[in-house]
Amino acid sequence: MGKIILRLDRVMADRKMSLNELSAQVGVSNVNLSKIKTGKISAIRFSTLEAICDALDCQPGDILEYDPNAASDDNE
Repeated sequence: MGKIILRLDRVMADRKMSLNELSAQVGVSNVNLSKIKTGKISAIRFSTLEAICDALDCQPGDILEYDPNAASDDNE
């Protein structure tokens, strides 16, 4: 089974936006955004995803990628 890969770090770099700036715009703590950025989450609220996409002027597909060949981390 594949794995969802988060590309928030890449989109933030493309937009030259820091974690602090994104946190202020989205209303999510730096700690939680950092977990999203590093892929250390198992779920994300649509409202959070919408706020991130609005702040970064991007689409969910810019942040989320499915890799059918990557092993899932469900056992960790």
